[in-house]
Amino acid sequence: MAPVGRRAVLAALASNLGVAATKLVGFVITGSASMLAETVHSIADSGNQALLLLGSKRAETSPSHEHPFGRGRERYFWAFIVGLVLFGLGGGFSMYEGVRKLAAGTHELSTPGFALALIAVAAAIEGFSFRTGIQEANKIRPERQGWMTFLRTTRNPEVTVVLLEDGAAMVGLGLAFCGITASWMTGDPRWDGIASVAIGAVLCLVAAFLTIEMKSLLIGETVPTLVALDLKRQLNAIEGIDRVLNMRTEHLGPDQVLVCVKVALRGPADLERVIEVIDECERVVHAVVPTTLTCYIEPDEFDVGRINDNWT
Repeated sequence: MAPVGRRAVLAALASNLGVAATKLVGFVITGSASMLAETVHSIADSGNQALLLLGSKRAETSPSHEHPFGRGRERYFWAFIVGLVLFGLGGGFSMYEGVRKLAAGTHELSTPGFALALIAVAAAIEGFSFRTGIQEANKIRPERQGWMTFLRTTRNPEVTVVLLEDGAAMVGLGLAFCGITASWMTGDPRWDGIASVAIGAVLCLVAAFLTIEMKSLLIGETVPTLVALDLKRQLNAIEGIDRVLNMRTEHLGPDQVLVCVKVALRGPADLERVIEVIDECERVVHAVVPTTLTCYIEPDEFDVGRINDNWT
């Protein structure tokens, strides 16, 4: 089964290529700085999708001697590159182009009405991609969870990137529309340059958010707190376990989790009983966290001095 988010990435790639061509035609005809900024933005977005697909494909590689836990973090790495390089460069170029046009102060827009029509076409195409991204996100977004909370807590990089870039694209198109309209109505071309700078600022903000989130995932994040609490509760309920002494979980990729648990056994137990308890613990772990790739269970004795409450 394809990872959640790949459909959104493919839809975004197709739409971004079409939008980039549309915006490029608008820039060539009108000479609009904001249209050029949006063209570069869409070209960068197309590169984003290619890198995300590369990461998703490489992450499917089976574990090996060199990478015993697989290459699941490839998806986080390439999403990090997307934020650091493509979004950053796109935002930096847009701001540079806007400042350059503002400094020149003489660039004229030709056929601005045509440019506005092209922006409407681009918005329709971009809206389709955005809608697909929302549909994919809703497959993994907890019910009643806000979108900002979801973006900060989801472990799926493809969905995060597509939602952020499509959202930024819709905002950018709105800014380009406003900049071109203001320049057309007032006869002052500086509004177009201001719109280009604003588009660049939006892209830089998105780049900062995405880079910070992907860095955290690359370093390693636990499973969501509610899942960890449920797992601890069910482990504590297993017959023969006195208590969970400590627990560590870490995402090795969006769909790959490492779980390490130390449990105190109740009363004396022979080797056969210890094995039964460990098997039951593993069954519970895989039931509560279906994405578990590797699970380690360590039986021990209860000792107040050795309990680590930072178990998640």
